[in-house]
Amino acid sequence: MNPHENITVYSPESGLKRPGYLLKAMLKDLRNSRELAWRLFLRNLSAMYRQSVLGIVWAFIPPLLTALVWVFLNSQRVINIESPGIPYPAFVLTSVLLWSVFAQALLAPLTAVMQGKSIFVKINFPREALILSGFLQVAFDFLVKLVLIVIVLIVFKVTLAPTAWLALLGVFSLVALGMALGMIVLPIGMLYTDIQKLIMAITPFWMLLTPVIYPAPREGLATLLNRFNPVSPLLNTTRDWLFVGSSEFASAFFWITGGSLILLFAGLLLFRLAMPIIVERSGS
Repeated sequence: MNPHENITVYSPESGLKRPGYLLKAMLKDLRNSRELAWRLFLRNLSAMYRQSVLGIVWAFIPPLLTALVWVFLNSQRVINIESPGIPYPAFVLTSVLLWSVFAQALLAPLTAVMQGKSIFVKINFPREALILSGFLQVAFDFLVKLVLIVIVLIVFKVTLAPTAWLALLGVFSLVALGMALGMIVLPIGMLYTDIQKLIMAITPFWMLLTPVIYPAPREGLATLLNRFNPVSPLLNTTRDWLFVGSSEFASAFFWITGGSLILLFAGLLLFRLAMPIIVERSGS
């Protein structure tokens, strides 16, 4: 036997009884699955646009149409929203694009694992590659949407604040929170399709309760709702870093970001523990 050969030992013993080994194995698989994650990402990207006439333009269309609806309603005074210091079209389109990053990250783990379902029930490979491929998809779509944000800011002659570069940290936090929540519900979502439908049903209402199309409220019940909405401090702070400079929500931003990273890590462990059950149910 080759002494340098990697040997994998399977045991019916629960991973919770050996948390150190479980953690070490997960980190090792995350490191080793990078190349496979890249190949899965390219495969999914090719499949997504293979039979599409507009191709990558579809990454722009949903958030653009959503923003245009609110711009039209505001221009006709059906609603009356004052954006803080910048033209409302630039304000709402930037906010909608930031929200779409979170919403896509929320669905990314479940979508990525569902796309790889036909593979993992037949072949043994680090399943963390599926999660990484989902993250790559979210990152790719954000880079595409970033082009649209830059065009809008140029068209409306919006001057960015010196802290604008920190908005990348804000985007990372939105992705981390979305993927963390998505990872927590992933094991149940793989067993019951109701979870994905429930997320897609809740997301539009969640957006309306988040200061996406309007600035952060200062009074009333909406202020209380935003205080307990984990997306609100992330979105408000990212937007403030882009257009204002400092943000009164920065403290909550860093607390939620730290909690999101811990929750994401816990979600990965939960996914690893639940994977044998998912494979068994999917193969039966």
